[in-house]
Amino acid sequence: MASITPIRPRTARGGAAAALAERAGTAGTQLLSGDALRLDGVTRAFGALKAVDSVSLTVAAGQKYAILGSNGAGKTTLFNAITGDFPPTAGRIHFFGEDITDLPPQDRIRKGLRRTYQSSLLFRDLTVRDNLFLAVRGVASGRFSFVRPRAGAASMRATRDLLDRARLAHIADERVANLAHGQQRQLEIGMALAGAPRLILFDEPAAGLSPAERRELVALLASLPAHMSFVLIEHDLDIALKVVDRVTVMHNGRVLRTGSPDEIENDGQVQAIYMGSRH
Repeated sequence: MASITPIRPRTARGGAAAALAERAGTAGTQLLSGDALRLDGVTRAFGALKAVDSVSLTVAAGQKYAILGSNGAGKTTLFNAITGDFPPTAGRIHFFGEDITDLPPQDRIRKGLRRTYQSSLLFRDLTVRDNLFLAVRGVASGRFSFVRPRAGAASMRATRDLLDRARLAHIADERVANLAHGQQRQLEIGMALAGAPRLILFDEPAAGLSPAERRELVALLASLPAHMSFVLIEHDLDIALKVVDRVTVMHNGRVLRTGSPDEIENDGQVQAIYMGSRH
């Protein structure tokens, strides 16, 4: 949904008042935007290679979305463009109505955008609780304070809440290095939930998980708040199609198909390219 600034009549007070009113009107329309994320012709080129080529898609507020495709389809590069790790070379990115195309990654995080990575980025010598606490402090206003918080402090309460939401309270004081791979993935999701994010990008969270760990992952994703949007990159279609309500399939850096999980699963071209003998 495009952001529309209302036209306001000029007053005798002139420039400063008019500019303030215009900014207020723009902010209001941004807050009213029904789209969590909108990509318009996003392209990311590395020299002559277009890893992402003119991708346009919209994720509504509260929507659970999947981006599927084989290796080399451009999925992770698209995530990197959204988070600002590798900004797009063309196109625009809007986050809840605000153009964030040129914002640095840390500013996107402060606006409520989160992301997990294919490779674990955890403090392996610290406990589960400590990792979640650091995630909480990392997005808090007092993140540079060296004062140890009391047990009843807001950051400690938020840490306990994340332990429950990530289903890790029973191993809160276990060192991360001792965790199973699936538990580490759960911890990454818990860390991404710190600070009330508005949209989370999950980059192949099921990679390397056992069948039991995959069931736990599905339960965790399904338990996320209804108002929270997420976009999921996943090779495991059985997981992706269970937890989302909209799917985009990419091929050679471009959008091949977009539709509901049922439409994508039953699409002949998608079956031929990505699902093979399973159908």
